[in-house]
Amino acid sequence: MLSALTPVSPLAPAWERMGEVLPTFRVREGNPAPGPRTGDRWSPADLAAGGEALDLFLAREAERVERDYGAPARPDVVAGFALHRLMWSAAAVCTVPWFLLRRVPILSPTDLLLDDTGLTVRVREFHCLAGDPAADLPGARPARDEEALRAALRATAAEHFTPLLATFGPLIRRRERALWGMASDELTESLTYLGGLFGEEERARREAELLLPGSTAPYTGGAGFRELTDDRGRRYTTRDRISCCLFYTIRPEDTCVTCPRTCDTERVERLSGIR
Repeated sequence: MLSALTPVSPLAPAWERMGEVLPTFRVREGNPAPGPRTGDRWSPADLAAGGEALDLFLAREAERVERDYGAPARPDVVAGFALHRLMWSAAAVCTVPWFLLRRVPILSPTDLLLDDTGLTVRVREFHCLAGDPAADLPGARPARDEEALRAALRATAAEHFTPLLATFGPLIRRRERALWGMASDELTESLTYLGGLFGEEERARREAELLLPGSTAPYTGGAGFRELTDDRGRRYTTRDRISCCLFYTIRPEDTCVTCPRTCDTERVERLSGIR
């Protein structure tokens, strides 16, 4: 069992809070050097470089998919699931401290190490607002305002996403616009999913729309939430994912409620608990 996160940076309280609501995914601060390759600790930088590490990672993902869902997946679907795992992790490690503390870690791809329980991260610098008490600490980079801090978050995430998208793009058979749509989805859904666990889902949606209004290159599209109404006038919030995870290729009857393939009538039925 993992020990509690030892606070070693001004971002640690946010990651500790995330571990409380999502104990299956922990962020630990330390040295992310992978050491001997054992097949259970993964450097995103190594995976983006391709070769043996990526082959092993994809093979492990294919085994996991077949074990969890009882059916093999196409190679492009496996690669898409693997990319989601990497990008969602990188997104969450940035969006959570921004959402809870208004602090954004400055992390290169070599500052992360993924395993089956979460991430090891090495924080040397971070962005924050000028009025933050942490702004005078070593490694702090004060931002002039909220939008500048949002821009810093987008840039930090993009630094992680760019090499991964370049490597995985041919594997999942998607071009640049679709790939950056995936990036928009990961930022939005890491924020809103964890915001819901924190009991602040509505605020998380508002923050996601400010973070991704739909005009922030290289990201494609925006958070894009919208409302649906059932025949009794009850309202439900949804969004259309910019990309499709292709889970329907494994279980055709089981699509995500925000999948572009899911019609509004079905969404209302599912959100209202009719189905």
